[in-house]
Amino acid sequence: MILPKANRLTPAQVREITAIAESFGCRIQPIVGAVRTIYAIVGDERDELMINRLEGLPYVERIDRIQSPFKLMDIRSDLATHRITIGGVTLGRKLLVIAGQCTIDPKNPNYFYETAQAVKEAGAQVLRGGVWKPRTNPYAFQGDDKSLDILLEASRRTGLPVDTEVMDEDQLKLALDAGVPMLQVGARNALNYSLLRRIGAAVAGRPTIVLLKRSLHMGTLHEFISAAEYIANFGNPNIILCPRGTAPALDGYRNHPDESIVPLLKERTWAPVVVDPSHSVGKAAYVPACALAAVAYGADGLCIESHVQPSKGIGDDPKQALTPAMLAVTIRLAREVWKLRRAVK
Repeated sequence: MILPKANRLTPAQVREITAIAESFGCRIQPIVGAVRTIYAIVGDERDELMINRLEGLPYVERIDRIQSPFKLMDIRSDLATHRITIGGVTLGRKLLVIAGQCTIDPKNPNYFYETAQAVKEAGAQVLRGGVWKPRTNPYAFQGDDKSLDILLEASRRTGLPVDTEVMDEDQLKLALDAGVPMLQVGARNALNYSLLRRIGAAVAGRPTIVLLKRSLHMGTLHEFISAAEYIANFGNPNIILCPRGTAPALDGYRNHPDESIVPLLKERTWAPVVVDPSHSVGKAAYVPACALAAVAYGADGLCIESHVQPSKGIGDDPKQALTPAMLAVTIRLAREVWKLRRAVK
C-alpha cells in the first residue's frame, strides 16, 4: 500500500503512480479513509523495481508491504485509523445499537412505523427492517419491493438511518438508489464472492456502510475477514463484521452462538464488530444474556430484532424479537457493561 505524505494525492500524482504500477502488470485502487486516502497496489506487488520507483517519488511517504491475505482489513493496515460513523455514533467510541423487525409486513405497515418509534425511544440509533428475505422454504414469504417505501418512511418519521439486507444486484440497485445508508449481507451470501464484488463496486465512492454477517457454517476467522476484503478492495472501507451464530446449531439455540470470537477478530482486523444475538440464539428469552455477553467480549455494537407485537409479526419476529420494553432494558444494561469493560482495559 502506498501512503502519501499529504492526506491524498493530486490527480496528476495518481496518474503517475498508476502508470508505474500498470507497467508491472498491477493497478492502483484508492481506499478513501475518514482522514487519509491510501493507495493499494493490486496484483503481484513483489517486483522490487516497481517498489523502488514508487518509493522514490517525492510525494510518497512509504510503501507498506503487509504479509497478510487480507491486506486492507488487516489490523496492521494504515486503515487501522479508519472510523465508521452512523446514527451519530462513531463505532469504538460509543455502543451502537441496531434494532427493528426481522421482516416488514407490507400489509401492515403501521406495525413497522410503531416499532421504529419504539426502538428509537428504547435507545437504538439505527433501524433495521427486512425488505427482502432469504427463505429455506420457497413458498414462504420472500419480502416485497413495496416494503422499501415503508422502511424509508419510517426513517423519515424517526430520523433514524436504516439497515436492510440485499441478496442480488436488482435489490442492491433499488436500495442504493433509495439512499439506504447501511446494506446488510446475510449469512447465506457471506461467501457469495460474486455478490461481494458487485457490492464492493457499487458502494465505491459512496458513504454506504456494509454490515457483513458471518457465514452460516462454522466459517474460520480468516474466511470471514477475507470476505470483507472482497468488498474493501473496490475502495470503500466502511465495513462492519457481524457474528450471528453458526451451524451446526447448539441444542436449544437456533445456531451456535459465536460472540466469543469478538476479541479474536480484534486481534486480526481493525474492522468494528457488531454482534447479532437474535439469530445466534433464536429465542427472545435468551437474547438479552447473549447481547450482554457480546458486549463483555468487546463488541462495538448489537443488532437486535424487536417488534411492538412480536406475536403478530412475520418471519422470525414471533419467536426471537424483543418487545420494546425488553429492548430498552437490554440496551441500558449493555451500556453499563460497555462502561465496565472499557474501565478494565
